[in-house]
Amino acid sequence: MGRKVAFGAAVVVLLGAATFAALGFWPWPRLNHQRPTLPVARVWVTNDTLHPGESLGDVFGRHGIGTQMLADLAGRLHFDPRRLRAGLVFRFGHRDSASAPNDVTIRTAPDEETRLLRSEDRWVAERRPIRWTGHTARVEGRVATSLYDAMTAAAGTEPLDPDLRVRLAWDLADVFAWEVDFTRDLQPEDRFAIVFERETSERGESRLGRILATDLQVGPRRLTAYRFDASAGQVQYFDEAGQSLRRAFLRAPVEFRRVASNFSKSRFHPILGIWRRHEGVDYAAGSGTPVMAAGDGTVASAGWAGGYGRMIEIRHQNGITTRYGHLSAFARSLRAGGRVHQGEVIGYVGSTGLATAPHLHYEFRMNGAARDPAKVDLGTGDPVPPKDMAAFRRERDRLRLILRPQSAMVGRAIAGRD
Repeated sequence: MGRKVAFGAAVVVLLGAATFAALGFWPWPRLNHQRPTLPVARVWVTNDTLHPGESLGDVFGRHGIGTQMLADLAGRLHFDPRRLRAGLVFRFGHRDSASAPNDVTIRTAPDEETRLLRSEDRWVAERRPIRWTGHTARVEGRVATSLYDAMTAAAGTEPLDPDLRVRLAWDLADVFAWEVDFTRDLQPEDRFAIVFERETSERGESRLGRILATDLQVGPRRLTAYRFDASAGQVQYFDEAGQSLRRAFLRAPVEFRRVASNFSKSRFHPILGIWRRHEGVDYAAGSGTPVMAAGDGTVASAGWAGGYGRMIEIRHQNGITTRYGHLSAFARSLRAGGRVHQGEVIGYVGSTGLATAPHLHYEFRMNGAARDPAKVDLGTGDPVPPKDMAAFRRERDRLRLILRPQSAMVGRAIAGRD
């Protein structure tokens, strides 16, 4: 009898449970078998910049890193903190429980960053490379008013921001520094085409690589340059025949802007108020613009020279001397009797002496007689070494197809008709 009662009670309980479940009602608490949710740690990231005149301690101090921690950190850095430049960006990472940063990233170079991690009161530093990938791009244009404007309006295989276009203009001038004085030679309707490397970092940054090939139409002259690395390890630009563009002297020893006054047998002097011979070229440029040695040589003098103001005179081979006048200052390492190399910065544009505005007065003298730098024969460049000529021709032909795609299409069409 007892078993029947127990069985009946169990049936009632089961039927009741089924009924409650069907109705969505549960008369007693359910067991919760879900895993507890763990709190998610938040990370705060702030950026800061090294301002002019500041030290590493100034930046770190703003973020709660004291002198003692900084002293421990300084011994672990992969760079010299005394050589940091203003504008450097720091990334500070903070944990929830930390009042001071525990993760600092410093971009110390375009190809590298240093990451600093703190564990308790000690820091660990690691150097991390930044990967850049490169590809080939092409741009072409026509000069209307200046090379800068031409670069801005140029048509290319991809867009370039203004800063990169200005850089490309400088690089083009560097390639033809021995052939073209960009302050005087370039005229409206002159044309250019450039094949260059463009690089993109894993951070999404963009920069220019090397100019690989370029065509430049200057009046009736058509100049072409191909970059080639000879087996001797010296990278140079060569023309179609493999002749180096490098010469003994630069056409212009200052970053190009415009010409204030050309070489002249008679010119009205703006300060003296008289007509007299002008035995050089005046290059108008902003005060402080770097001035370069036009060729290898020895510094004959560097000091005050009357109407020239601060002037440098350099002796070169074959009785040639060059003069650089009206400078605001000399390069720190410059000394009379010291050697200088072509392209080395020797001073800075100014307006000392008899000058009405900042400019460089440049003279080119042969055996004491002043000559017009624009008309001096600078000779021919050295050719590609014979053992490298086959490799040069292959590289030249490869770059030519990119530099002049229209010519390549015409060539293929003619070959197809044949």
